[in-house]
Amino acid sequence: MNDKGLSSGQRPKAKGGRSTPALCNIIGTGILLAVIAASLAITAPRLMGYEIYEIVSGSMEPEIPVGSAIYVEQSAPEDIQAGDIIAFESGDSVIAHRVVENQVVEGHFTTKGDANAEEDMQAVEYADLIGRVARHYPMLGELMRVYSSKVGKAYVIAFAACGAMFNVLAGRLRARRKVSG
Repeated sequence: MNDKGLSSGQRPKAKGGRSTPALCNIIGTGILLAVIAASLAITAPRLMGYEIYEIVSGSMEPEIPVGSAIYVEQSAPEDIQAGDIIAFESGDSVIAHRVVENQVVEGHFTTKGDANAEEDMQAVEYADLIGRVARHYPMLGELMRVYSSKVGKAYVIAFAACGAMFNVLAGRLRARRKVSG
């Protein structure tokens, strides 16, 4: 017997038991799933033919809040109806406003932001149409902005690496338990 009351063939059991590796697996898998889900929300729609843009002004509030992401599908200008929300180019910007009137003969739209008192001063030419807003998701635009920055990409990689490390740690704790137990 040694001074801890154990015979020479006995070893103390590893601390943490089965719950610590399981908890590490849950945390690691949760982190990896969060990274994958956030990435899919931004990349999968592009694979399905949507263009994605962030809303940076309040002209479409409350329907589409600032910081939302809009998914825009290509549409023929003649198929756009009054009440549809469209995305169009205006100079270097992309704007999303509601169609008040589609003037097919003239080849342009009359548009208005929901939060604006007046219709837009300039008609939107068919050539400037990107498409119809199919969906919009609050706060996803802010996530897109973070993900598209260099610092955001570094955070995503670091976050995914932490998730992987938690899973590796769980495997090592299980291996240690087998050896010692």
